[in-house]
Amino acid sequence: MKAGFVSIFGRPNAGKSTLLNAITGEKLAIVSPKVQTTRHRIKSIITEKDYQAIFSDTPGIIEPKYKLHEKMMAAVKTAVEDADVAILLVDINENHEEADEVFRSLGIKVPAIVLVNKIDKANDDKLREVENFYRDKSYATEVKPISALYKPGIPELIGTIVKYLPEGEPFFEGDELSDLPTKFFVAEMIREKIFYLYKDEIPYHTTVIVNEFKQKSSLIKIGADVIVQRETQKGIILGEGGKMIRQLGTEARKDIEQFLSQKVFLELFVKVRPKWRDNDMMLKEYGYH
Repeated sequence: MKAGFVSIFGRPNAGKSTLLNAITGEKLAIVSPKVQTTRHRIKSIITEKDYQAIFSDTPGIIEPKYKLHEKMMAAVKTAVEDADVAILLVDINENHEEADEVFRSLGIKVPAIVLVNKIDKANDDKLREVENFYRDKSYATEVKPISALYKPGIPELIGTIVKYLPEGEPFFEGDELSDLPTKFFVAEMIREKIFYLYKDEIPYHTTVIVNEFKQKSSLIKIGADVIVQRETQKGIILGEGGKMIRQLGTEARKDIEQFLSQKVFLELFVKVRPKWRDNDMMLKEYGYH
């Protein structure tokens, strides 16, 4: 039996959350075209008869500007320390000198697989150039091409990862998909819709807290707070006559019902908490440990 932790690292928008979802076959990590969508370290567990791999999606590596960013980068540091295998994910068209600098700064001491992602967006010459760039790096145990969105190469990737996992007993029971509670994923699904429905700075000034999660006879009743920093942002979230928050609730409810396989009654509230991204007490309350 093999068992171990596999951490996925990369710069913002490299495709880490899409990769995690492709590997596990479940939508556990939210995705959006905007950078810094992922704020938490999200663990997903795959258990087969001869191995257990605990995958971690981590926030994109950035220079912190707020205490929230510091918490995000602390999650990256913990994932480095825990990893038995590292996946270093790069967008084939990103700045590879900068990505190389980021990967060196992690100080990874375990087998590391460099994945060149979004190969559908470049030609073969570009792919060879990027692969050769990373093959020379001391941290790269292997270099592989992949398309996390369209999924070619995923089965082969899992085989490569298992090859480097240490021998050991499973850490989790066989039917567990994640170590995070259901309420966490519900809040993330609401936050994902905020990234899609609202433009500019609004998604980055917002977080979501699920305060009520009750099983009724025919449905699940969920109450959640959308936290913003300013009154003007509250108005944007609500929209004229409450139009936008109704749309937010409708879109989020569809995904939550699919995730829970049950009917959901979702109630959303908007609360203003000035400078919550720089307040240690609020960050702890909102789940950013």
